[in-house]
Amino acid sequence: MLIKQISVFVENKKGRLYSLTKALADSGIDLKALSISDTSEFGILRCIVNDPQAALKIVKDAGFTASVTEVLGVEVEDEPGGLAKVMDILNQNDISVEYLYSFVGTRSDNALIIFRAEETEKAFELLKNSGLKILTEEMLYNI
Repeated sequence: MLIKQISVFVENKKGRLYSLTKALADSGIDLKALSISDTSEFGILRCIVNDPQAALKIVKDAGFTASVTEVLGVEVEDEPGGLAKVMDILNQNDISVEYLYSFVGTRSDNALIIFRAEETEKAFELLKNSGLKILTEEMLYNI
């Protein structure tokens, strides 16, 4: 199952990140995982939230440019080589990873990885068939 991720363009100006997170908080949106990458003028906040459709409306109504992207989530052993196993499967099948991020706060000893792949559906099938634990939106919402 693919996971809906919200991507928000945030200007690199004092208070903009606060405005974004406050708008989400005021509406009861829970940030489950996030990553921020930036340039000198703007950043891109990518996040997994408990209600992606509501979050998208909230951030757009607050004046931000945002979109929904489908990403994959996998649970891997939290040990040297855990992530490399996933990357090996994708590499052997000539699938590029555009970006990824991991997060903590889990109820297990494993690491949770969110990533965007070049061929998302193909990557999903390969990883599912490899025996890896694929994360669902519901699993992430309940962390």
